[in-house]
Amino acid sequence: MEEKNEMQNNLKVNLKVKLKNFFTSWSFWRPFIAVVIGSTMGYLYYHYIGCNSGSCSAANGPFISVLWGGLLGFFLVNSPCSRGRC
Repeated sequence: MEEKNEMQNNLKVNLKVKLKNFFTSWSFWRPFIAVVIGSTMGYLYYHYIGCNSGSCSAANGPFISVLWGGLLGFFLVNSPCSRGRC
């Protein structure tokens, strides 16, 4: 019984260490920063350029523009070519 409790405590500690390492690693922050920058650029595109007629699906509203910008930022950072696999 005591071994089982010790094993569960070791697993909990191990999980905490892995999560801490993940959230402090560059593999988490790089896509996160890219999504934030892409979303900001998407909103700026909507705000300054936009679409007056309403026929542009990408700049039809701020939510859609932010979504497209965030996706573009994420995919640009996580493409295989950006990691040297082309």
